[in-house]
Amino acid sequence: MTEHGHGGSPSIAAPDYWWYVARADLLEQALRDLVEGADTALDLGSADGPSAGWFREAVGRTASLDIDPRGLDADGVCGSALALPFADASFDAVAAFDVIEHCDPEAEALAEVHRVLRPCGRFLMSVPAYTWAWTDFDVANGHHRRYTRRRATAALERAGFRVERATYGFATVFPLFVAERAARRVSRRRVSGPHDIVEVPRVPRALNTTLRAMCRLDHALLGRADLPFGSSVFVGATRLD
Repeated sequence: MTEHGHGGSPSIAAPDYWWYVARADLLEQALRDLVEGADTALDLGSADGPSAGWFREAVGRTASLDIDPRGLDADGVCGSALALPFADASFDAVAAFDVIEHCDPEAEALAEVHRVLRPCGRFLMSVPAYTWAWTDFDVANGHHRRYTRRRATAALERAGFRVERATYGFATVFPLFVAERAARRVSRRRVSGPHDIVEVPRVPRALNTTLRAMCRLDHALLGRADLPFGSSVFVGATRLD
């Protein structure tokens, strides 16, 4: 979800890639209880279907919106997170999984989410972690920023939300993430700007399966506590008024 350059989620072409499958499992474990049974919901950035399927199952009627029409179903709405085409207080829940980092200004996107939520409605969000991890990958994906748990919480509180849960995700594979980002920095890769759809790294099937299996430890831990580090931040919040 961005205004310039980057369009579709890589998951459109690679729905079985380990990271997308694992993220869906981790998001559901961390945040599903906050929206279970909501009557009406908005799946914001729904071209990333692999991570949002469980959200649609947890709630009642679901509207979907994305700036890229390629990932939308026949009933989806093509539009921008910075100007949501919905009336005030339309939804009991909104999900934006790896969307807000594509939106600038951030405050405007969060204000739009706040506007379309009913009082006490729930907002679920995931964003990439740590400014030090910024590389050409972020440029190609049309990111404007990366987050810490504290920064994500502060942004939501400024926008009129009370944070119910904020945790990192992908802690088990975090050492591999750090190594991959270090390798990108050493190689000094450069891109001129956002790509339409960024290709995910090609990994052997056995490694794809192994990485998914490693993330099951995160899944188990998230059922008990928040994770202190990881390559993503997951947040669930409530609209205050």
